[in-house]
Amino acid sequence: MADAITTLNQANFAEQIATADKPVVVDFWAEWCGPCKQLAPILDEVASENADKITVAKVNIDENPDLARQFDIMSIPTLIVFDRGEPALRFQGASGKAGLLDRLDSFL
Repeated sequence: MADAITTLNQANFAEQIATADKPVVVDFWAEWCGPCKQLAPILDEVASENADKITVAKVNIDENPDLARQFDIMSIPTLIVFDRGEPALRFQGASGKAGLLDRLDSFL
């Protein structure tokens, strides 16, 4: 995982989201998920290239099942953008970098 990506868990999630000074893109993923593995290097690039505009974070749903339930994660990868502490955008599935940037355009 790139240095530009934050790892969130049950203990730090609420505080990190509430105190963020820019939108936070949270990737709900699991180690066994093929599409999640495909998305990981793309998220690394997006996080590094846009660190001044967004924060990219990951939540492992196997290690944090309560967070997965809280946000009704039914399939992965699911990405939720939190803006000012509130969910502002949600989408599922892996996409290429251009597709991801297109979905995140209003936050960049």
